[in-house]
Amino acid sequence: MIKLDNVTKYFQAKQGKKYILKDVSLSIPYNINVGILGRNGAGKSTLMRMLGQIEFPNKGKIVSPHNFSWPLGLSGGFVGNMTGSANVKFVSRLFGKNKTEIEQILDDVKAFSELGDYFEMPIKTYSSGMRARLNFGLSLMFDFDYLLIDETLSVGDARFKKKSKEALMKKIETCSVLLVSHSMNILREICDAGIVVNDGQIYYFDDINDAINEYEIINKKAGG
Repeated sequence: MIKLDNVTKYFQAKQGKKYILKDVSLSIPYNINVGILGRNGAGKSTLMRMLGQIEFPNKGKIVSPHNFSWPLGLSGGFVGNMTGSANVKFVSRLFGKNKTEIEQILDDVKAFSELGDYFEMPIKTYSSGMRARLNFGLSLMFDFDYLLIDETLSVGDARFKKKSKEALMKKIETCSVLLVSHSMNILREICDAGIVVNDGQIYYFDDINDAINEYEIINKKAGG
């Protein structure tokens, strides 16, 4: 279970505080795949970063006995001056992998990401798509209770998207997913339940179709 307890998150803007979440209390059951929906700027990615402990609430707390991946698909997370392979080694060491395991991870990530010679070049030379492919491939090497995914499945050509989706479907046999996506078809296929982020609040729905319906209503009211 993931429990949000009176969580408030805001950013300071010239006009004052921009609230992403405001006094939100919510429990999300474990062992289900959850889609996260909301209009641009609603706070979906910020929520993912808080779950991944990259950002933290201004007030309240997020509590869970489970472990989370870093948010896949979001920019950042890698050291720009280091090569792709060096970043993979660094993360692998953080997760306690030994030398033999790291060598295997390097081979597997390079093969999956299809970066070729770029694997030995600095991350700062990568496109956003290349970063996402490295990020996704690396995440497959570790065991998490939750995978946090932000639109990663939209990266690459049709063949790479198919490969990523197949890898994800295999991975979620042993973990759960929190997925941000603007593709209703992908959300329906992968997710059981849904969360809608809107106007500083989060609404949980046991059925992903109900979450999608609520999101579409919000879009229509906003003229989107």
